[in-house]
Amino acid sequence: MPSNPSQSRRRPPPPAPPPTHGGDQPDDQGPRLYTPAEAAALLRVPESWLRRRAGRRQIPRTFLGKHLRFSAADLAAIIAAAAEPATGQRRPRRPRPPSTADLPPPRSHASITAAPEPNRSE
Repeated sequence: MPSNPSQSRRRPPPPAPPPTHGGDQPDDQGPRLYTPAEAAALLRVPESWLRRRAGRRQIPRTFLGKHLRFSAADLAAIIAAAAEPATGQRRPRRPRPPSTADLPPPRSHASITAAPEPNRSE
């Protein structure tokens, strides 16, 4: 019997998963799933943006129970959905609000200020 009781309770290591020979998967692991922080770093976007979009179901995502994860295919789909084709033209500019130089000159308010005062009876 071992002198240290904690050694006798130690579980044996789990068996190694069988090697997979998929096209884009490494031989030593299964499919790679990224946490929101890892996915945000890869996409170079804020993690809050990624979580908010995933919560609204606007981007592909994977849930493992209640845990949000992103596969490589999810990330590729997010990138592909955000891509815009080249049009060769720029978007038209928004019209700017008129400045004071563009407005007509104001009317004279002399008639308002020179109005006679009403008679007051005391």
